[in-house]
Amino acid sequence: MKINYKETTSDLLKRIDIHSKFGSRDIDQWMLGLLKLNKGMKILDVACGAGKQCFSFYHFLNGEVEILGGDVSKELLAQARKEAVDQKAHIEFMDLNFNQPFPLGENRFDLLSCCFAIYYAEDIPFTIRQMHRVLAPGGRLFTTGPMPENKQLFYDIIKEATNKPIPPMPGSSRYGSAILSSIRETFCKVEVHIFENPLVFETVEPFMDYTRASLSEDRKLWTSLFNGPDEFEALMEKINAVATRRLAAEGKLVMTKVVGGFIATK
Repeated sequence: MKINYKETTSDLLKRIDIHSKFGSRDIDQWMLGLLKLNKGMKILDVACGAGKQCFSFYHFLNGEVEILGGDVSKELLAQARKEAVDQKAHIEFMDLNFNQPFPLGENRFDLLSCCFAIYYAEDIPFTIRQMHRVLAPGGRLFTTGPMPENKQLFYDIIKEATNKPIPPMPGSSRYGSAILSSIRETFCKVEVHIFENPLVFETVEPFMDYTRASLSEDRKLWTSLFNGPDEFEALMEKINAVATRRLAAEGKLVMTKVVGGFIATK
């Protein structure tokens, strides 16, 4: 199985698609159930990517909401803006780097969401303080990210294929610890909710698609295991061999996503 060693935003979208196709639970419905959104809210989605969360909120509230999405990727913002036109959704998008002061006024938003991204911030306390600043009194910060138990099968197979330790992941290694602690230090009330979604693969191909997209998108994290396209393809072949053996022995591959949802009130 040849691997295209190319880092593109399509890798992120590929993983999202695999979650929806092979998971048994809908994380968007889980989020909406937790947040209990109200019409007329002002929402800021930080690190919005191609706008997935923005569109989920918008349609849930039948468009009776003010939503602003911000991201550092011009490519993803272009996709989000195009999708907004296609869906006739009145959502604004802006350039926003959460490692810099937010170009937004204080006490403005009822909800600030940041899904699967906050752990990439360079200075977590700074980013969280910026989020706190733009929220209105009583407003809520909602973040999601991987807990330490997240997708254990994925890491087990890679470890078996390489006989090397898994490098620290910025999400699962600190989301439920340092990031949660920093949120608790900044906000007056914090709730922790856990979402588990088993992804069941009855053939090896979708698992390999996920692995390919994950390692390609985050390839700077995996330099202890590969450098350059040749080593990348060699690693994929080893992972494929281990995954194929496990599938033959167990009949299926079950990779469970374990996500923490933190709701913090200003």
